[in-house]
Amino acid sequence: MAVDIDLALQLLPLQLWNTIYMVFVSAFFAVAIGLPLGVVLTVTDKGHICSSPHLYKTLEAIVNIGRSFPFAILMVALIPFTRWLTGTSLGTTASIVPLTISAAPFVARLIETSLKEVDRHILEAATTMGSNSWQIISKVLLPEALPSMIAGITLTIVNLIGNSAMVGLVGGGGLGQVAIQYGYNRFNTFIMVVTVILLIILVQIVQWTGNHLARSIARKRGKITYD
Repeated sequence: MAVDIDLALQLLPLQLWNTIYMVFVSAFFAVAIGLPLGVVLTVTDKGHICSSPHLYKTLEAIVNIGRSFPFAILMVALIPFTRWLTGTSLGTTASIVPLTISAAPFVARLIETSLKEVDRHILEAATTMGSNSWQIISKVLLPEALPSMIAGITLTIVNLIGNSAMVGLVGGGGLGQVAIQYGYNRFNTFIMVVTVILLIILVQIVQWTGNHLARSIARKRGKITYD
């Protein structure tokens, strides 16, 4: 047991940091891609402020295709692209590429759903007052949907934590690699259990923080809180 504890202390702090690094960097890039894509999907839908059915259907098809790939298959399929982009297909930095590409369509769809929950009467009032499309998006749609979007982004980060464990299968680093190499391959139950506990704690922290932030913003805006 003492040997297992020493091994855990050697491996887990660094790999926990690697997991946090690749999850949150991936989340940042996924939001940077998915947010504007979700906004365009919303405003170009039929009957919205910038209705463009052809553009909407094209973007919707791209998002649906992106979401249809199981992460394990996507991760392997992107190895050549990841190697071209980062110079390697191994390590935590390389893992950010498939994690981002898998999460971006998911974020786009969540953002679209959140924005479409905004009361159409508010948009009509803004239009009546002479607001242009950009003003409606930046001053009405995004602020009104912010609590729901935060809840969606929180869900994305939780999913990324789960996917980050899978990149350990292809040398992606992080807690997943420790669980596979030392917990599974070497039948080290202690390492496996501790790794799972750390992932659960990380998920709980992210979920609590996201829920708290969404509730705080919703309360300030006089909206229903998220529990």
